[in-house]
Amino acid sequence: MKIARTKNAMNGIRVGLIQRIFQMAAPFCVRTAMIHFMGVQYLGLNSLFSSVLHVLNLAELGVGAAMVFSMYKPIAEDDTVTICALMKLYRKYYRIIGLIIGVVGFALTPMIPNLISGEIPAGLSVYILYWLNLGATVLSYWLFAYRNCILHAYQRADIINTVLIITQAAQYALQLAVILWVKNYYLYVIVLLMTTMLNNVLTAAVARQKYPQYRPQGELPKSVVKQINGKIRDLFTGKLGYVVLSSSDTIVISAFLGLSMLAIYQNYYFILSSIVAVIEILMASIRAGLGNSFITETQEKNFQDLDKFTFIYMWAVGMGSCCFLTMYQPFMEIWVGRELMLGAAEVICFAVYFYVFALNKLLNVYKDSAGLWHEDRFRPMVAAFANLGLNLWWVRSWGILGVILSTVAALAFVEIPWVVYNLFRLFFGRSRMKGFCFSLLKYAGAALMAAVVSGAVCAEIHCGLWLKLMLCMLISVTVPCMLFYLLFGRTQQYAQALQFMDRIIGGRLSLLRRFRKA
Repeated sequence: MKIARTKNAMNGIRVGLIQRIFQMAAPFCVRTAMIHFMGVQYLGLNSLFSSVLHVLNLAELGVGAAMVFSMYKPIAEDDTVTICALMKLYRKYYRIIGLIIGVVGFALTPMIPNLISGEIPAGLSVYILYWLNLGATVLSYWLFAYRNCILHAYQRADIINTVLIITQAAQYALQLAVILWVKNYYLYVIVLLMTTMLNNVLTAAVARQKYPQYRPQGELPKSVVKQINGKIRDLFTGKLGYVVLSSSDTIVISAFLGLSMLAIYQNYYFILSSIVAVIEILMASIRAGLGNSFITETQEKNFQDLDKFTFIYMWAVGMGSCCFLTMYQPFMEIWVGRELMLGAAEVICFAVYFYVFALNKLLNVYKDSAGLWHEDRFRPMVAAFANLGLNLWWVRSWGILGVILSTVAALAFVEIPWVVYNLFRLFFGRSRMKGFCFSLLKYAGAALMAAVVSGAVCAEIHCGLWLKLMLCMLISVTVPCMLFYLLFGRTQQYAQALQFMDRIIGGRLSLLRRFRKA
């Protein structure tokens, strides 16, 4: 059967945006409280442990993505037996993964102090803190994680995000209370452990209630299991590349520049990653729909959808880059003060980082939905180790700037060109690749023009920080919109973008146009 792709995507986007706003506001309050009541070094510890455990999650190998992809076809064919057997296999793999992460993570314990340059906060044991974080990661696999695959395959990210909002509300409220009144970092981490367990249990309960016909039972043919294992092997290099790319920056900064500098970097990265997480929610909301569309629709229809969505997406990403460029510094000065701010060069790099990272996200969600893992297996690993090599080289000369530049270079010159080539060579057809690349260059040129104009105008604003922040936001949204209208206002993509936004806000644009005509 065809799942309700558009409806589910819209539900996922709406709930996901609510969740993302919450996940920006609540952690922001927690980080602010930690800076003022406990110290920036604690933020550095948070970031370091998250990155180390992210590396340990290599054991996941891409099992989740392979399983969800394997469910697209049986869902389209209403094959309940196969879906149940897939769930059973998923449960088995996740139990093994949790065990591997626990054993390997414990064995790596003696290495943890070597990843920290300088002193840690007094009275803390990095070993105990590491074990607590490791326990939260292991339990995330053991406690009914396999049931989430059904919600992902049915494109019900809205359900997953709703449960996450509930559990994270409890987590952040308790952690904030710990910071303000108890000031015990061990208890802060224990709260994370408990709410991770709660989230898994609640999500599994909702999945069981929503889709009671699916239970982990039955066996798959050996040929099917072999195909799934092949997909997992192909996904491993992609998983390895993603982990190295996303975690190496944090670990390198901690090892070479110390926890305090890591905390300063992470304050900037926190803002960027919060916006990126909105993009990831959007991607999660459409991923299952794309997988279903690739099975049920023609190649021409899928390319038209890509062309339409790319324009809308890159328009929004261009606005986001302008906002980062103009709003970062006044916001940081208000939030943490001048002593915890980076320079203008780093801010420019962060704006470019956001643009290329977001574009890479879009291309990869199409690649993943099409199942092009085997043919694309070496690209992420090459890009990641290029990033790591540049990290280790440039951090010694340029510090934080070198770390950010290395990631931008790996994304812009390795990741993006390679994934575009694979996507069109293997799925959409090489004949369409030149036109698509030219469109990407046009959108990037428009975004660059908008950033230059916005930056120049905002540089001339001299007033209070709050007023400057608001004016910069207004300029950084208005200039890209005007520029995109002037450059693309008569194109089919622009008309489709308006129709898409009209559907998101419930037809209000159509009502407004009819009112004006009357």
